[in-house]
Amino acid sequence: MHYRILGAPLSPFVRKVRVFCFEKDIGYDLEPVNPFAPPEGFADISPLRRIPVLVIEHDDGSREYLPDSSVICAFLDQMHPEHRLIPEAPLARGQALWFEEYGDTELTGAIGQGIFRPVVLRQLGGQTPDRPKAEDTVANRLPPLFDYLEGQIGEREFLVEDRFTIADLGIVSPLVNMQHAGYEVDEARWPRLARYAARVIGRESFQHALKAERAMLTG
Repeated sequence: MHYRILGAPLSPFVRKVRVFCFEKDIGYDLEPVNPFAPPEGFADISPLRRIPVLVIEHDDGSREYLPDSSVICAFLDQMHPEHRLIPEAPLARGQALWFEEYGDTELTGAIGQGIFRPVVLRQLGGQTPDRPKAEDTVANRLPPLFDYLEGQIGEREFLVEDRFTIADLGIVSPLVNMQHAGYEVDEARWPRLARYAARVIGRESFQHALKAERAMLTG
């Protein structure tokens, strides 16, 4: 069996799966897919037309497809149970999946629509970045989200079970997209969140993914 990830490296959802695989030592190939101009037939394997999609290539040559980063991570954690990143204890599992959902919806929605697209995607498309929109997002949309996370982190190193889990991956992956646009969590206002994000992004798994991402942005 072999895995192939279809998607764009700068996507926080693709990054989530790539870091997940690195942490669990799962091999894969990355096949670039632009969600704004997907290849013919992409909707057949990803009905919502979103990335990533996991291609499961069996030894007999047959293929199966799984769309959605959360579904993919859940599948991979079951298929490769060593060093689980989704807790097994019921409460811890629920807490971890909640933080993953919070990152996927609230953080990614705010950062993607309000910062990443107006700045990074416009730059990549040869357009002038919409900095006023990004600044408004930083000033008005993100503070209540960051206030919540600041309180949840407290003095802990990680969000759930005192170890790196899908909770940390789901929260921090969209924060990387904010960094790509030139913005950081304000350490003076949210010191715990800023230190936590820096600590998680400093992990080898994140740095492995970010090396290629930064090359795309500077090349």
